[in-house]
Amino acid sequence: MSGRFITVEGIEGVGKTTNIAFIEKLLCDAGKKVVMTREPGGTSLGEDVRELLLGHKHDGMSRDAELLLMFAARAEHLNKVVLPALEDNKWVLCDRFTDATYAYQGGGRGFDITPISTLESLVQDSLRPDLTLLLDVPVEVGLDRAGKRSEPDRFEKEKHDFFERVRQTYLERAHADPARMKIIDAGQALDDVQAQIKKTLTEFL
Repeated sequence: MSGRFITVEGIEGVGKTTNIAFIEKLLCDAGKKVVMTREPGGTSLGEDVRELLLGHKHDGMSRDAELLLMFAARAEHLNKVVLPALEDNKWVLCDRFTDATYAYQGGGRGFDITPISTLESLVQDSLRPDLTLLLDVPVEVGLDRAGKRSEPDRFEKEKHDFFERVRQTYLERAHADPARMKIIDAGQALDDVQAQIKKTLTEFL
């Protein structure tokens, strides 16, 4: 495959939506054909699963069901969107991917890493992102921002400690794989955040 796979991660309220649009423009300006997508979601099946996972119809869903639904949506997403785009020499820009599963289901829910790793290998084979930008802010900052934008989804209603575990898992993964996963201080002014992103992407390109 000759395309590239870039993912953007972070807890609620880090500014993913705004900065993914900025990243897309940087890549397009560099002459790349970009496919924007998201997880869970990205396909008709995936969007239906997203509603199951984020909506409140199934509050109290078991963590096993949650994990398996995440990977079911991911399998469809990879086969219908990500892999075909990469094979067509396009650059895929994805709002969250498997790092989020390690952070939310592993760190947040307390799931052992072994089944997550097993499912990752089963669904993805050897595919991993070429670059991951981790937008990072303290939990209280992220939750304050998120609380001002919309009604909380099923994950956003979790308690502060849940998001502390999510954030720490993200940071631990970034420190363990610094070549791929770059930490962006998203607590700064937007211009400063995007200057960090531009520098990181310029070095990657």
